[in-house]
Amino acid sequence: MIIGVPREIKDHEFRVGLVPAGARSLVAGGHQVVVEAGAGAGSGIGDEDYRAAGAEIMAGAAEVYGRAEMIVKVKEPLPPEYPYLRPGLIIFTYLHLAPLPELTNVLLTSGVTAIAYETVETAGGRLPLLAPMSQVAGRLAIQDGAHYLEKEQGGRGVLLAGVPGVAPGRVAILGSGTVAVNAAQMAVGLGAETAIIGRNLAKMAELDALFRGRPRTIAANPQHIEEQVIRADLVIGAVLSPGAAAPKLISRELIAKMQPGAVLVDVAIDQGGCAETSRPTSHSQPIFTVDGVIHYGVANMPGAVPRTSTLALTNATLPYVRRLADLGLPAALRQDPALARGLNVLAGELTNQPVAEAQGLPWREPALVSG
Repeated sequence: MIIGVPREIKDHEFRVGLVPAGARSLVAGGHQVVVEAGAGAGSGIGDEDYRAAGAEIMAGAAEVYGRAEMIVKVKEPLPPEYPYLRPGLIIFTYLHLAPLPELTNVLLTSGVTAIAYETVETAGGRLPLLAPMSQVAGRLAIQDGAHYLEKEQGGRGVLLAGVPGVAPGRVAILGSGTVAVNAAQMAVGLGAETAIIGRNLAKMAELDALFRGRPRTIAANPQHIEEQVIRADLVIGAVLSPGAAAPKLISRELIAKMQPGAVLVDVAIDQGGCAETSRPTSHSQPIFTVDGVIHYGVANMPGAVPRTSTLALTNATLPYVRRLADLGLPAALRQDPALARGLNVLAGELTNQPVAEAQGLPWREPALVSG
């Protein structure tokens, strides 16, 4: 198979979908790897590193897409890339289609096969390709939130760690998954007063044992969410329903009740955000303010630390890339149910139920998976 690695073009996105070690592994397996010139530069990887691994460097994205049978990316295709999509091409990347009907339509009409990292899911409910970036995003959420709490940035002027004689800042984390756990680790490490609000009571018990009661774990219901959000200096939106639109847990009215200068970091923004006031932002313009509350909604947060993020992501994705390349699409999906759950679009048909429900579209399980 010919695997193509284009340069990412999303705002301030410096990650790359495949590192030289992965290219070397694929080439050793009898495959070809074509990489757009400069694709790895933002992660500190030069074209010469790819050449040394046996990859071919191509001048632009059009050449990479034109040659490749499978494109391995980090973020979803953007409008300048739409003309490169064609029937028979496999796209393997983060898609987060639920809040993106335009992209869904483009994928359906182009005839591509699209597999989303974020919906590859094991029988036990683990999300192996989302987890590494959720770890990064959870840790960054506290780091970025603490920054925007500074008065110079428009925040409340609160130091999350506090100092002797002065109470620490308050952090409320909505959700109990990977983002939440990593955000809690950072917040507790700083010394912030931290609460995790989640609906999975078994998971909450695990977290209570893991953290030995710090942070506090609180069962999610409208009253508890309101109480914790109102008193928080920093709110982290960390809810996730794989493939589906994020539930709106924070209303516009609740935002208005928050403390002036408080910060909301909505990590769920890839799936539409968990606050009614949230909207996607970029690393170039990361924040906006509603009713005195600073909203941070960067949809590619891990792109801020591309060296770490690229290595963490490609450690997880390479085995799946190899499986698709070695076996071909039908056999790979039949042999690996987790990978099959990642299939969102196949040759003009939507194959992911949560995306279909979010957009009011028909869907079906393809015969190549079930047959």
